[in-house]
Amino acid sequence: MKRDQLVLVIGGLVLFAGLFFFGKTVNPKKLANKPVASTADAHSTHIEFSTLLAQAKQKLNEEQVQRLAGLENSVVRGDVKEQQLHVYHQLARFWKDSVKVFEPYAYYTAEAAKLDNSEKTLTFAAQLFINNLLAEGEPAMQHWLAENAKVLLDKALEINPVNDSSKIGLGACYILGNISDNPMEGILPVRQIAENNPNNMYAQLILGLGGKKSGQYGKAIERFGIIVKKQPNNLEAMLHLAECYDLKGDKINAIKWYETVKKIIPNPEAKKELDNRINQLKS
Repeated sequence: MKRDQLVLVIGGLVLFAGLFFFGKTVNPKKLANKPVASTADAHSTHIEFSTLLAQAKQKLNEEQVQRLAGLENSVVRGDVKEQQLHVYHQLARFWKDSVKVFEPYAYYTAEAAKLDNSEKTLTFAAQLFINNLLAEGEPAMQHWLAENAKVLLDKALEINPVNDSSKIGLGACYILGNISDNPMEGILPVRQIAENNPNNMYAQLILGLGGKKSGQYGKAIERFGIIVKKQPNNLEAMLHLAECYDLKGDKINAIKWYETVKKIIPNPEAKKELDNRINQLKS
């Protein structure tokens, strides 16, 4: 099977690994092996929150429509910071708990964090976007997620300029989010953190994902290998490691790591996907 015909299992398996707990308003086509996206690709299909919100509202029943209308009207009427903050939290909970759609939940959590303007709330909201960015396959959605996370992390770094996690998250926005034509702008700070502290697994993960996205599979394998050595049960790192070997054409190691994942992943459907890929590699 030619490389451009490969259908990889990583995206679906990451879902089973527990990275997502919400519905998506945009269909995430994560299973296909895609070329590296450019900022032009992302900008050509720029996503506005209003579009995502309109799509999400299509999932609502009549009772939810009325409830949401009341909350949205409260935002418009609220002229005191505490009132707006309260309504944003209510909107976030509505989309998280009642509808289970990620994008509006993250957006309103971010709006509340901007009003609150504390490092804790800003970094929490930013991490919501970044967690989804790490496994998002659509360039336009990558851009939307990264743009939102960057705004929050820029504010957080104004409060605490020495927070390595915020610096790494910002680096992820540049490396994975198609928000700059110069991804090195994000790579260099993250690389410096990893050099100063090789045990920073967050930095190793972002550098590994950056190497994978740019087709530097050897470098990505090195980073994911560091994580697996330090954290033998890190399912996400093992999945990426298996896929990088797969993309590199190293069938023996790809099979080895797919088999390792299969032993510990609990979902029967995921095991079936892994078996299919392993059998393809063995044939």
